[in-house]
Amino acid sequence: MSRNSKKTIPASSRWGRGFKVIRPLASSSAGNAYLVTDGRSPLLLDCGLSYRELQRATGYKLTGLAGCLITHEHQDHAKAAADLMRAGINCYMSAGTAEALELTSHRLRVVKALEQLTIGDWTVLPFEAIHDAKEPLGFLIAGEGEKVLYLTDTAYCPYRFTGLTRIMIECNYSREILDRNIEAGNLHPGLRRRLLRSHMGLDRVLDFLAANDLSRVREIMLLHLSDGNSDAAGFKKAIQAATGRMVTVAEKGEGV
Repeated sequence: MSRNSKKTIPASSRWGRGFKVIRPLASSSAGNAYLVTDGRSPLLLDCGLSYRELQRATGYKLTGLAGCLITHEHQDHAKAAADLMRAGINCYMSAGTAEALELTSHRLRVVKALEQLTIGDWTVLPFEAIHDAKEPLGFLIAGEGEKVLYLTDTAYCPYRFTGLTRIMIECNYSREILDRNIEAGNLHPGLRRRLLRSHMGLDRVLDFLAANDLSRVREIMLLHLSDGNSDAAGFKKAIQAATGRMVTVAEKGEGV
């Protein structure tokens, strides 16, 4: 990973048995949650569903989580944070996110951008995101032979990454669809400005992928597509053509 200078996460035997599966539980403006597991230390990425919905989506195995990483305070990403901590699950977030959510718990784990930490078998590096939230983060999650990027709810990414194997990235809208919706009177122009300033659209996703090392990437998963301002099939086709990599789309409510 680099910004002004290169910074990478080295290999480590502490990373355990490595990646097994990424399972979207929900992916939309109504709620976002994803399960990443190495077969031994499952992580929940965001918790924008009710605690009961998360229980059902995970087969009532929430207590086996190594932890939950929360990107920011908006309810479609952090709805169940307090309930998860009451259930004994550590939740990792920035100080700004914890303050915005008014959370206090011995299960709260405050993390800082660019300060690496270990959660179960994973090595995690938080980094800054660009969103209309108090202190939003993205996460680089490393396991033996795997380096997974989780990047959502950000206008762009100021960092570059090397050695990624899987990319989970927001692809919320396309400018062409936004403009058509505004011309048709289906979208207020103010919402367009907000999306451009706080969410990643197709053009910025393509720019990000072109600027990063994709030599080891096996899968690109598109997240958080807007209901009315996106085209799942078109986005998938465009990104496959640009990268030559397998592209999947996380459907809303997939695991619920």
